[in-house]
Amino acid sequence: MEPDNRVDSVDTDAAGTHEDDYDDVHPQCCELRRTPEGAGRDSLRCQIITRCLPLADHIAGRFAGRGESADDLRQVARLGLIKAIDRYDPGKGPFLGYAVPTIMGEVRRHFRDHTWVMYVPRRIRDTRQRVRAAIGPMSQRLGRAPTATELAAELGVDRDEVVQSVNAAVAYRPSSLDAAAPGDGKSEPAAARQGLDDPRYSSVEDALTVAVLVSTLTERERLILRLRFVENLPQSQIGRRVGVSQVQVSRLLAATLERLRQSCREESAAMGMSA
Repeated sequence: MEPDNRVDSVDTDAAGTHEDDYDDVHPQCCELRRTPEGAGRDSLRCQIITRCLPLADHIAGRFAGRGESADDLRQVARLGLIKAIDRYDPGKGPFLGYAVPTIMGEVRRHFRDHTWVMYVPRRIRDTRQRVRAAIGPMSQRLGRAPTATELAAELGVDRDEVVQSVNAAVAYRPSSLDAAAPGDGKSEPAAARQGLDDPRYSSVEDALTVAVLVSTLTERERLILRLRFVENLPQSQIGRRVGVSQVQVSRLLAATLERLRQSCREESAAMGMSA
């Protein structure tokens, strides 16, 4: 499951924090911007990061249970916190108003870029997010689910791009082969119905072997074989086509088939020795 699209409109209260909880961070950030590069600035920066780690961890916890480990989410959220502290301008507003969207944006990008098990172009992934966000409002407005054509017109993209973005859902979290196929009412996993042996494989190998051996026969012998085993003609008709008696056709067939059998035995023996 992907992160909820509603996090786009999250505020500091939704993140479980209030500006008063971090009112001491604002003056620290002001001091950080005034402090020149050096050990003193690095120490102050570390103090601010440590002070705000609970904020990052709390935001990471809101995304738990969506297919990513808690440790990975905390690391991503903390990276977003560091970016927020480094880029925050105290003169443009409260700290949480900038830090919370920055941290959550970092987590959402992690889900978007790193949790797809198969490669999907970013354009298609972004379109999928827009499609998912548009389906709800359009369904309410139309009184039914929107079509791909209507979604394309709403978003200003090609219909094929909408279709591709919807189909890309299987690339995010494919069903496990160990799980029963959805809706089939059977208990056996999907893997039990995969990779069955095709009985025609041996026929293909036999046909290739016979084709090589038949190519060594004379033209008349190949004609007799084709008339008998492809066109299914009786020996009497084969004899009239070839210009020999039925008895001669029988003898020629027997001799030809025995030669082919012998060639097959010799080739099998040769393959066994080489193996």
